[in-house]
Amino acid sequence: MRTDDRNLRARLAELERRNAELEARVAVLDEEKRHYRWLAESTTDLISRHARDGTFLYASQAARELLGYEPEELIGVSAYDLFHPSDLADLLNKSPRVYYRDGFYQQTYRFRAKNGHYVWFETTSRTRRDPRSGELLDILCVSRDVGRRIRAEANRERLARVVESTTDYVLFVDGNERVFYSNEAARRLLGLPREGLDTRLEQVYSPASLAILRDVVLPAVARYGSWSGELEMPGPKGSIPVLSVVLAHRGPGAEPDHLSLLNRDIELRKSAEAQARRHQEQIAHANRLATTGELASNIAHELNQPLAAIANYAHGALLQLHATPNRPASELILPLERIDEQVQRLGERLRHIRTFVRRGQTRPRPITLREVVDAACRLCEWQFQQARVALRHDLPERLPRVLADPVALEQVLINLLLNALEASRDRPEATEVRLRAMHSGPREVVFHVSDRGPGINADEAQTIFAPFHSHRPDGLGMGLAISRSLMEAMGGSLVLEGGSDGATFAGTLQTEPPPAHRRVPPRSQP
Repeated sequence: MRTDDRNLRARLAELERRNAELEARVAVLDEEKRHYRWLAESTTDLISRHARDGTFLYASQAARELLGYEPEELIGVSAYDLFHPSDLADLLNKSPRVYYRDGFYQQTYRFRAKNGHYVWFETTSRTRRDPRSGELLDILCVSRDVGRRIRAEANRERLARVVESTTDYVLFVDGNERVFYSNEAARRLLGLPREGLDTRLEQVYSPASLAILRDVVLPAVARYGSWSGELEMPGPKGSIPVLSVVLAHRGPGAEPDHLSLLNRDIELRKSAEAQARRHQEQIAHANRLATTGELASNIAHELNQPLAAIANYAHGALLQLHATPNRPASELILPLERIDEQVQRLGERLRHIRTFVRRGQTRPRPITLREVVDAACRLCEWQFQQARVALRHDLPERLPRVLADPVALEQVLINLLLNALEASRDRPEATEVRLRAMHSGPREVVFHVSDRGPGINADEAQTIFAPFHSHRPDGLGMGLAISRSLMEAMGGSLVLEGGSDGATFAGTLQTEPPPAHRRVPPRSQP
């Protein structure tokens, strides 16, 4: 009897121990259940459980934020009824757009919110089946809003289509100078395969441009992030000038991960610019010829002076020889030297006039402004003397050299001086024309040509630089238009400045750069 009691007590103790273990396990499971429910309710993703027909059996609190539904409103509703029709067909027909593997589904689709609009969802689903029968029990889904990502991808696709279809030559280059993408225009120009895995940078740029890329562009891009300038690419009929924009794209590190190079064919533009320059040079040449005609009396006066001096010295030498036939030749050195000086002066003036009237290109270079001003004033001086108008010019002694074509700048100054003289005729108070120059900025010199004529009213000022605009009956109206074009071709400008008395034209020119900056590479964009 005692043995049976002991056995019974032992069995009861074992049962109590097992029951305690079971209760502890249940408590742990309850805690885990609360923990997992808390996770499900706290996450921003929508966690849901569905029956085999898609009916909601459970929906987390994220339904409120993502869809506008209270979780209880979704219970009993078929998720398939909220799918966008096109996306539901993909799911039911197992479209390739739906990823499936070993009971896992992943699909990006549109799901209707409570207010009627569709939200882009990406859902990962896991089916749960009866281990014995294989029957589908339920479906667990985790869904997140990917609308921002979808919109970003759509923008990228649109940009990719633009890049692929543009007529510019677009290249993506990695850090090893390997071209890993080229658009259709670049592939057609360079004969590259669609996947240009073996294409190198040296295949798409001329040797000179490749050197600029390596020596100038890549360091500038590494420092500033971008660069723009002119390069050359090989084409079927020779090198093609392109306006290139190089952009750095940085990865996780500080160094650029890869570069994008956008190249625009500017061959037609450069041809048009060259033709425009030729036309401008032809018009400027015609204007110089016309100006030379206006200055004919002044030129004749300038040439007459040395010719008269030569005649006087020669006549004096002949008189001495006639008077004393046996006079030593050494006594004629002085008049012969004077004749030689006048011949040199005459030759210099003829060379200057020939340079002024001949046809040539505008080539800016560092020059001394005073020399050009003196030459222009010398050519106009006789005309001013005949009109009894004083021509005064005032230039500082230490004026820096300017970048200009001397012939073109002289033509501009003569046009302005003759216009000022014409405005001063028949006006007693208009007794002088002034030409002044000064240093107006870090890299700029400005000159002014002022008269005391009738001035220019506001309406005339709007068209003063237009071609064929002239107040003179015999004028072509091209002087100021050509002068402004020449100034702009030299990197400067020409404007009319307002004033209450007469007219003042102001021209600006860039000064010669410091020695360290004489060779300026194509600009970079910080």
